[in-house]
Formats: sequence, structure tokens, C-alpha cells
Amino acid sequence: MRIGFLITARLKSSRLPLKIMMDLNGKPVIQRIVERAQEIHNIPDKDIVICTSANPQDKPLIDIAEKTHVSYFFGDPDDVLKRLHDAALHHNLDYALGITADNPLFSVEYANKIVDVIKQQRPDFIKIQGLPFGAAAWGMNVKALQTICIVKTIVDTEIWGYLIDRPELFGVVTLKADKQVHRPEYRLTLDYKEDYDLINHLYTTIPFKTTLRLEKVVEYLDKHPEIAAINSLCVQLDLEPKIKKQIDNNYREHFQEIKKLKQDIYSGKIT
Repeated sequence: MRIGFLITARLKSSRLPLKIMMDLNGKPVIQRIVERAQEIHNIPDKDIVICTSANPQDKPLIDIAEKTHVSYFFGDPDDVLKRLHDAALHHNLDYALGITADNPLFSVEYANKIVDVIKQQRPDFIKIQGLPFGAAAWGMNVKALQTICIVKTIVDTEIWGYLIDRPELFGVVTLKADKQVHRPEYRLTLDYKEDYDLINHLYTTIPFKTTLRLEKVVEYLDKHPEIAAINSLCVQLDLEPKIKKQIDNNYREHFQEIKKLKQDIYSGKIT
């Protein structure tokens, strides 16, 4: 079984331009993410993939991939799920873990726990509940990814969890954060200037050798609530209610067809 790590990354952000190339204590955000991925057990560098586009503006991401000796993949510039799907197939992956390049403090420990669940249970989808926002990776069977790419009715899939987190159709495992790091009220993603101010402060203030551990971050924020408050007013985007309704209707109206399609994909009748 081959497991890879897919990093969704583009340089098109308008709210915080070139955010994943911004400096965090001497290295760009995207490099910090790659270095964290390189600490996950049993995933070789060649199966860590920066999933981007062939748009010339994304060229700096290729430079980072080459510098850190990981792979890159040119995929659909807008359809994130298709990009992930095509990257997984290109690298012959059976399972993928992943994170968006907005999250330079994702938990390596919990990514390793996802790998363990994949090896032991082989579910369709693994999610983590209770970590600070931006600290949780995900895990997915590539055949589940193939299924939702066929049945989905939307193209803009930057926010795609609602398509796969469906226990009525997919085997979903939820890992719950331990008490030590269970801080869903903390925001550790990068979308606004305040987000960068907070994350940059953490990277330049908390001592670390190779990668900054989430446990140290949580401990520091617990002791310094004024720092945690820097981005407390930032609002995370979600799918519009009409899009969620569209997705719900599609699954409800075509449930048996989708279930049959999934069976055919998993059995190898559809490749």
C-alpha cells in the first residue's frame, strides 16, 4: 500500500497576496509545511507532492519542491479535488494524506496517527476533531477521491470536506484530539494579515530545532491569551448554504447510483 502526502498550493490569494511565500523565521511558509511533511513516518520525499498549476505565477512553488527534494504536480488550477485526484493517480497512491499550504503548523503527530489508522483499518476518509483550526491533516482512500470526483456537481472545490464526510456512503473515521492539544478555539491557518502576525510571532518566539511542535504552540498560547487573540476576529470561509443544499440533493437523489459506482470503482470494474 502506497501512501503519499498532497499539499494543495497556489499563489493566487488576493486577501493576503503570496501568503505561502511569506517568511517564517528565515524560510517561506510552503517550505515549513514541506519540512513538517518530511517528518511523517513511512512517506518518502518522492511521495510528498506540492499540487499546484502550470500558471507561471506558481513557478516559485516548483523551486521550493526542487530545493527540498519533494515532488510537484501541475493540475487543474480551480478544481482542487480534481488536482488532488490526478496527482494521486500520477504517483500511484492508494491513500493520500493532505493539507492546504495555508497551514504551517499542522500536527505531525496526528498525521502519523492517520497513517496508523490507514494501515490498520483502511477506511475511506479520516478526519481529526478538536485541534486548533489549521492543525489537522486529512486522510483519504484514493478510490473514494475518484468516486466523489465523478459524482460531484460543482467545479470550485477549494472547500470540499462536505463532499466526502458522508458516513452513509463512505467509511469515515474521526480521530479526537487529546486534552493537551484540544483547542478548537485557536486559529492557526493563514488567510489574513492577523493570521500571519500570529503565526510569525510563534515561529520567531518559541524555541525549536527542526520543526515547531504543536504542543509547544498550544502551551505558549495558553500562557499568552493576548497573542491568541491577535486573529480571533478572523472569519473562516465556508460553503454557501445553497451549495451545501445542491450537494445534499445530488447525494439524496442519486444515492443508489453513487453507491453502485463506488462499488464498481473499489472492485476494479472502473479504473
